[in-house]
Amino acid sequence: MNKRYRSGLKLLIVDDEPDMLTGLKRSFAKRLNGIDVLTASGGREALDILRTNDIALVLMDIMMGDMDGLKVLDAIHSRDPEQTIIMMTGYGTIELAVDAIRRGAWDFVTKPLDLDSLTRMLCKGFERSQLLVENRRLRNRVCPEDTLGNFIGHSPPMLHLYETIRTTATSQYNVLIRGASGTGKELCARAVHNLSDRKDQPFVMVNCPAIPEHLLESELFGYRKGAFTGANRDHSGLFVEADKGTICLDEIGDIPISIQTKLLRVLQEQEIKPLGASGSKKIDVRIIASTNRALEDSISEGTFREDLFYRLEVLTLHMPSLDEIVEDIPLLADHFLKQIQIESNSEEKRLSPLALQMLMEKHWPGNVRQLQNVIHRSAMFCPHKDIGPQDLVFSSKPTNSGTPAKLTSNLYKDAKDRVVEDFAGRYVTAMLRQTGGNVSEAARRSGLTRAALQKIMRRYNIQKADN
Repeated sequence: MNKRYRSGLKLLIVDDEPDMLTGLKRSFAKRLNGIDVLTASGGREALDILRTNDIALVLMDIMMGDMDGLKVLDAIHSRDPEQTIIMMTGYGTIELAVDAIRRGAWDFVTKPLDLDSLTRMLCKGFERSQLLVENRRLRNRVCPEDTLGNFIGHSPPMLHLYETIRTTATSQYNVLIRGASGTGKELCARAVHNLSDRKDQPFVMVNCPAIPEHLLESELFGYRKGAFTGANRDHSGLFVEADKGTICLDEIGDIPISIQTKLLRVLQEQEIKPLGASGSKKIDVRIIASTNRALEDSISEGTFREDLFYRLEVLTLHMPSLDEIVEDIPLLADHFLKQIQIESNSEEKRLSPLALQMLMEKHWPGNVRQLQNVIHRSAMFCPHKDIGPQDLVFSSKPTNSGTPAKLTSNLYKDAKDRVVEDFAGRYVTAMLRQTGGNVSEAARRSGLTRAALQKIMRRYNIQKADN
């Protein structure tokens, strides 16, 4: 395969085996014309490269010495949830690879590597990355001034939220966004930044729970070379990266007290002190924090500082739950169905009136994110254009009867294996049904290689015409 890509597109390969790293770099420099191949021998080095380079695709080993691949994956996705990442794993760690997919990896490949299959997978990964970039460019070109364009809904609570966001954005005060999981707190933070006079400066999103506790301090405030084992160079930190712009600390209620104390100093003094540094550094950053917790209860329990809470709560935005904006469910559902059609290049599907009524009558503890997942699953498994009440898949653990699998064992691993097996079989069956049994087209739509799809078919004895 010798495909030509636009100049400057970058692939980052991360592996702590020097021979593997050298061999892969040499191979893909020849196989992928126009791709700049960068390498990192460990997780920390990979994160440093990602901070200073626009990386289109990351190919990373799961098992590494200094920082395992899953932790690196979490750290990457805390800053860029759309980053395309392919994980490499040995046959003995397939379970870890499945976990990586659930945590945001785009795909995984097993060792020993088949370079032809891996090259095809990388090509699909680059296509995904380029499509995401193009979609963002088109959105900005079509409605550059519509900074609330990612929100869907015209209910009174949403209209009130839009007005509050516009008012909040004009100030320089810190902001606390409160709301349950799945209500769109990150969208709200980005809207505040995009409407502020800092809109042309950096916006740094930090998913606090996704970064391991022992790394969070050094990621936020930076460190000096030699500050700890593995600190082979200076690292400026996310606050410095956000200087003159905005930093959003997502789920701030989950950070430990020790870091809360240092964060309070940042709020009071507008300065940070990197690990191992002798002095402090002044910064100009607007802080937006978000939480799904009742921080007042956390204060009473002694797990959140009261002085930090009042420093953050200068301006507060409340995100409505989906149960509060039921009248927006038809708009949201239609939006998600159109997303699926574009992303998977599949036929357009629509909800029947009865299915829509069922969605509007349901309680949504997971809010908009839960609705999105239900729409995605239902559209995937529905064999026809119209999605009826019987086609709605509310559970994330579907079985042939559409209900969660009964747990016959209390062991987490056994239960998870059954769920993954059940999903894989149903997913491939539904995909083949959509493509009329065309294995090549089913592989293309699902993002798998043809060989990988056929392997799943053999494992679950799925018989379909092979075109």
